[in-house]
Amino acid sequence: MAVVMTGGTRGLGRVAAQRISSLPGRKIMGVRGDASLPPKWEGKPLDLASLASVRSFCEAIPDEPITHLVLNAGGQRATAATRTVDGFETTFATNHLAHYLLLRLVMPRLGSGARLVITSSGTHDPREKTGVPPPRHADAELLAHPDRDPEGDRVAAVGGMRAYSASKLCNLMTARYLAATNEARAGKWSVFAYDPGLTPGTGLVRSQPWIVRTLVWPLLPLFVPFAKSMNTLAHAGRGLSELTMVARAPDDRIYCALRKGRLTWPDPSELASDEAATRALWEDSAQLVGLI
Repeated sequence: MAVVMTGGTRGLGRVAAQRISSLPGRKIMGVRGDASLPPKWEGKPLDLASLASVRSFCEAIPDEPITHLVLNAGGQRATAATRTVDGFETTFATNHLAHYLLLRLVMPRLGSGARLVITSSGTHDPREKTGVPPPRHADAELLAHPDRDPEGDRVAAVGGMRAYSASKLCNLMTARYLAATNEARAGKWSVFAYDPGLTPGTGLVRSQPWIVRTLVWPLLPLFVPFAKSMNTLAHAGRGLSELTMVARAPDDRIYCALRKGRLTWPDPSELASDEAATRALWEDSAQLVGLI
């Protein structure tokens, strides 16, 4: 048996990984560079900005059933101007496309009753009023190549943040599509998309300008007691571990949001609930990563 995780070397992911380490079986974590691993985990090289690296990581996972899959890694960038080695907008590629490919490659190895968690965000939903520009669509081709979008943002910073919220929308839609597949139903998989809320102390803004990294981000913990959707690192990590290990969804819900340290099960946004758009995202993503 194997437990596989991304985004577990820092922030809420590391908190969760320390708790998840009590699960039986080998614990495999994708790591970039010389990142420090939590105890009981073994690292395999993984650069989410390279689809070739994702394929190599999947090939390096031991050939045994995967009981738990946690796709938690993610980040924000100041603009949507950077591109990966594959030519895709970086935030969309690392937050969505890389995890989509990883998921598709390991799906045949997911065991009966497997549990899967993809970290999403409340920024996907305009009703949350997070201050982050909400996504306009989940068109994979336009998100991968935002310069082709006729309605693209003129302000670079707005485009960078909207790329983030759109990638988190895609994470949620991927979880929703997966949960409805014949494979998931036959395998009795539990599939969740997790919104940890705004969680100061993570590495989320490591690619943002210095003023965000050194002034804004360090001050946010002061507001945790007053903000509905803001959580401590400990609470956010615990929520992720609970979804991974034991939590059960009411009425077969997929989307779980941590609010005031408590797991809640709200309705996803209107965009995230669009069945045609969800199917199109799944199929178009498969083309972009070279599966079809």
